[in-house]
Amino acid sequence: MSPSLWQSAHRLEVDALLDDPTTRIVVCCGSGGVGKTTTAAAVGVRAAERGRRAVVLTIDPARRLAQSLGLSQLDNVPAPIPGIDTAAGGSLDAMMLDMKRTFDEVVESHAEPARAAAILANPFYQALSTSFAGTQEYMAMEKLGQLHRQSQADGTWDLIVVDTPPSRSALDFLDAPKRLGSFLDGRLIRILAAPARAGGRAYVRVLSAGLGVFSNVLTKIIGAQVLRDLQTFVASFDALFGGFRERAEQTYALLAAPGTAFLVVASPEPDALREATYFVERLEEDRMPLAGMVLNRVAPIRLPELSAELAGAGAERLRDGDPLPDSAEALAASLLELHADRMRQAARQHHLADRFVAANPAVPVVAVPALAQDVHDLEGLRRVGVALAERRHAAEAAGSARR
Repeated sequence: MSPSLWQSAHRLEVDALLDDPTTRIVVCCGSGGVGKTTTAAAVGVRAAERGRRAVVLTIDPARRLAQSLGLSQLDNVPAPIPGIDTAAGGSLDAMMLDMKRTFDEVVESHAEPARAAAILANPFYQALSTSFAGTQEYMAMEKLGQLHRQSQADGTWDLIVVDTPPSRSALDFLDAPKRLGSFLDGRLIRILAAPARAGGRAYVRVLSAGLGVFSNVLTKIIGAQVLRDLQTFVASFDALFGGFRERAEQTYALLAAPGTAFLVVASPEPDALREATYFVERLEEDRMPLAGMVLNRVAPIRLPELSAELAGAGAERLRDGDPLPDSAEALAASLLELHADRMRQAARQHHLADRFVAANPAVPVVAVPALAQDVHDLEGLRRVGVALAERRHAAEAAGSARR
């Protein structure tokens, strides 16, 4: 059989990527249910056991990263992962973004104690830090920036692996600086912050001229106490907004710089590959460094010399004749039917993968075969890491799918 597009596609060399000391950040993104978190954890484990000092950060609130690492939970502080083979000099830490705690840390780090306490106690801050749209993405940028600055300062890590949320919102953090800037430059914030920014006598003039009618209207709508809380929050928090926007922009620049690699994770299913195409197009639009795609959970081919058609025909012949005892015949027929189903599934996946490669010929691809069991410990992650790195798995998954 002549090589298919999938077989001949430019291969993603994962080990070469991880072994390159200039690779400092790997971002795994993809839709839900494609094994993205497992892939991020496997990348972290493989990198650590090949000598990198790695940390895995997940901003996915579903806690799958802890489960895949065999832990009961992760929190906002990187914790060492036990059981990692450190013979090559590497290590692995992991953490899960706590949106509220990270926001609190920003306030405590960049405000005087009295002002920080006032901000933390303000009801508007409490709402903003827990439920405001986009806060998770803002804090993901902040935490990634913190990890990078720490690694630059003391060499704690030389590789950061980021596991993003399982949806298109996985790339919303790329918009964090722009969205934050729009929020800060919005008319309501500028009006409410004007008195604090003006200071002295100007404060009184701005308050009376700029907020007079506006405050009266808001007071009737939301109440005087709520308005005072809002104005107090904006006045107290105003000085911190600029610093956060600057750091978010720096982290955005870091993501676009050499040394960062985005991995799009997908499964060979129509919806997942459509999402993967969206991620590829979005990353290219934003000029982010796309390393390639991990095609996960590909049906393995056990008997490449037996096609789906031959297996199905064999099962029919076993039913029509009587060459074996009933129990053995039933077992043989079931096995042939199972194999035929697997071959048809593999052929369908093969076709879908070909379509993706045809539409994205410049994107390197690596195929990871479906494992017999769910991955929930280091051994399972090591198997995924080996599959990511070994060429024979790609050939096994792609080759003979149409025979």
